Amino acid sequence: MHRAVLLIALLPLYAQNGPPRTKASDYPAHVSVPGMEIGAEYLDHSIPSEKGFYIAKEYLVVDVGVFSSTREGIDIKSGQFSLRINDGKRVLVPVSPGTVAGALKYPDWENQRGASAQAGPVIYGTPSAEGRFPGDPGAPPPIPRPVEDPPDPSGIGKQIPTSIDESIAAVALSEGPSNRTAKGCLFFRFAGKMKSIRSLDLVYDGGEGRPKATIPLF
Repeated sequence: MHRAVLLIALLPLYAQNGPPRTKASDYPAHVSVPGMEIGAEYLDHSIPSEKGFYIAKEYLVVDVGVFSSTREGIDIKSGQFSLRINDGKRVLVPVSPGTVAGALKYPDWENQRGASAQAGPVIYGTPSAEGRFPGDPGAPPPIPRPVEDPPDPSGIGKQIPTSIDESIAAVALSEGPSNRTAKGCLFFRFAGKMKSIRSLDLVYDGGEGRPKATIPLF
């Protein structure tokens, strides 16, 4: 219980007011390998955003920063990382930001995806308001049209809220070639019991001939 309270209290500060991390040692866990340094912070189920954070109960979230120490820069991909649980008894690979956003928007997302593979596409939203024939008494009532707000006298207008998809994509690990730095969150699906996790390591494998590193998270 105390851990959950701490997350609620501290993560908005992390998302909004935390100082920019400019080096690997700014992260709670960090390692140095030839040509780069890697920093990481385990955020449990919490995904930071501009206005607070999202809780993704079936995902483990790790905030990562990769800092190049060479002129050639770095080429980072989320697939170069994995999450090792209990000294390798279970290894997780990252999922896409879109998958996490879908799980946040639709609680039954994973089951819906499985159903769509066997029974065609899953349609979200309200059922059609049309009847089987004109005047059908069994047709659902028409959906009322939204009432438009009066014009804004200031002329500024309302700010369009950022969607969940945009929010998750914005904080995800930046991928591709970079001169110096790649930062952002990695998401790992984990539907097991949190109490079963005794140790957690973020593993980086740059591929053949490139650095490898293990960053102990706890």
